[in-house]
Amino acid sequence: MDSIVKTKKNNQNAIIIIGILFFIFGFVTWLNGTLIPFLKIICELKTDTQAFLVVTASYMAYFFLAIPSSFILKFTGYKKGMALGLIIMVVGTLLFLPAAANRNFTIFLIGLFSQGAGLALLQTAANPYISILGPIESAAKRISIMGISNKIAGVLSPLILSTLLLSNIENVQIKLSTTINTSDKNNLLTELSNKIRMPYLIMAIVLIILAIVIFFSSLPEINDKETVTQNENKSTTNKSIFKYPHLWMGVLSIFLYVGTEVLAGDAIGIYGNAMGMPLNETRYFTSFTLTGMLIGYLIGIVSIPKLISQQDALKFASILGIFLTIAIYVTHGYLAIFFIAMLGLANSLMWPAIFPLAINKLGEKTKIGSALLIMGIAGGAILPLIFATLKSIPKVGYKLGFFLCLLPAYLVILYYSLKGYKLGMKNYK
Repeated sequence: MDSIVKTKKNNQNAIIIIGILFFIFGFVTWLNGTLIPFLKIICELKTDTQAFLVVTASYMAYFFLAIPSSFILKFTGYKKGMALGLIIMVVGTLLFLPAAANRNFTIFLIGLFSQGAGLALLQTAANPYISILGPIESAAKRISIMGISNKIAGVLSPLILSTLLLSNIENVQIKLSTTINTSDKNNLLTELSNKIRMPYLIMAIVLIILAIVIFFSSLPEINDKETVTQNENKSTTNKSIFKYPHLWMGVLSIFLYVGTEVLAGDAIGIYGNAMGMPLNETRYFTSFTLTGMLIGYLIGIVSIPKLISQQDALKFASILGIFLTIAIYVTHGYLAIFFIAMLGLANSLMWPAIFPLAINKLGEKTKIGSALLIMGIAGGAILPLIFATLKSIPKVGYKLGFFLCLLPAYLVILYYSLKGYKLGMKNYK
């Protein structure tokens, strides 16, 4: 009995610690919505496609570093791996200081990529960890709890950073457009750029403290033998990772889901700007989308698996995404913005459902499978760039560009919820 109580307490402590990490994921990731217009101004970028490299640099790190992260975790274990991921994030965060001083877009991108590298290691560790820390059937519920922590941070971070960086921004833009003297213009841009230094210095200090706390915490380690027990599939020992079609379909679904999530969160402001809405308004739009996601996670906690299965939750979320995509295309103004924000609700249960469905029955290959799924986060780098390119084509524009990016993605995810998650399952013992 004492052993059961101790295990339950350890699991509760682990969930709290992982919840803090998911808060960090959300806080850092959803700063991009504010950084896109801010860096476009201070670095004097000419196009939205250039500005969207902010998202590309952040999310492409997952593609390049998710697999190496799985090998790092084999040597470090989950706890030390998470601490290492936080230290890597510190390096990227501190790069913002010289980048701001020189208004150097390249250094900003390197800093964002470094942050993404740390996040890749953290995500590769934290997502399978929370999935395995209990029955696989209720994994979506635990991930939904993590999602609440993530999205609360996501709601707060753009509000905080936009208040610090973009307050009175319209007056600054007017001054910049009317100032002829190059020296005065540079002084204005430098003054604006320096606003970012203190927030990122504070963020680096917080990350260092958290890394130390994680390293010396009592976070229980989960080894490969426990992973096989929780996620059993005896046929994995000699089976190639390429022989799991439900996993690879899951990777594609994650890729497309993250792309739609980033479009709904980070591109909603650009969408509003394209319809003539002022930056003083659009800087808050990312928080609206994340509020929708927060509501969805609360629904997931209450309903999964008691009232609805993971795959049914994914199915209904996909159908809602398809409906909202059509609604965005046929509406305009603030109503269209409302429907984009509602995509947050549709997207909320996708990660919690796709991830456990995709790693189901992987057994000892769970770490590498999880790493492949984390690679799929690169969809957040690709889909926004496709949108930025499409919207610049006169015959396409932002409305049709948004539609062409979202609809195929939700259709593929719907297929995964209906059949894709079962692909190859009859071959597993």
